[in-house]
Amino acid sequence: MLEKVALVDKAKAKYKNLSGGQKQRFSIATTLINNPRIIFLDEPTTGLDPQARRNLWDLIREIRDQGTTVVITTHYMDEAEVLCDRVAFVDGGHIIGIDTPDHFIDQLVETGFERKKQVKLANLEDVFINLTGKEWREG
Repeated sequence: MLEKVALVDKAKAKYKNLSGGQKQRFSIATTLINNPRIIFLDEPTTGLDPQARRNLWDLIREIRDQGTTVVITTHYMDEAEVLCDRVAFVDGGHIIGIDTPDHFIDQLVETGFERKKQVKLANLEDVFINLTGKEWREG
């Protein structure tokens, strides 16, 4: 499991000595030990650097593709759009919409909504990862 979350070199480390990203990955590893059918991840990428964030996205996709249902809470809409088959928007403690990300977006576009800035094929996070590499970062 440590190999899956890129923590083999930290096998003997104390939890308190792990970085924030390492702690997050360790928590996911412990969650997966018994091959659960469903896991809940609360803000899994908060505070992570771009490489760790994207690698965690890959890990979440892998977990999902192996048949585990993954429920994520996040404030990052790009994360929900990329990772989720269905999303629920919560406002004031009430669910105000449940649907697929594509359907929500298509509905908004149908109202005549247009972004003020043209969306490009990449963003600054993509540039950063391209310049620095995609490997897990420690520290």
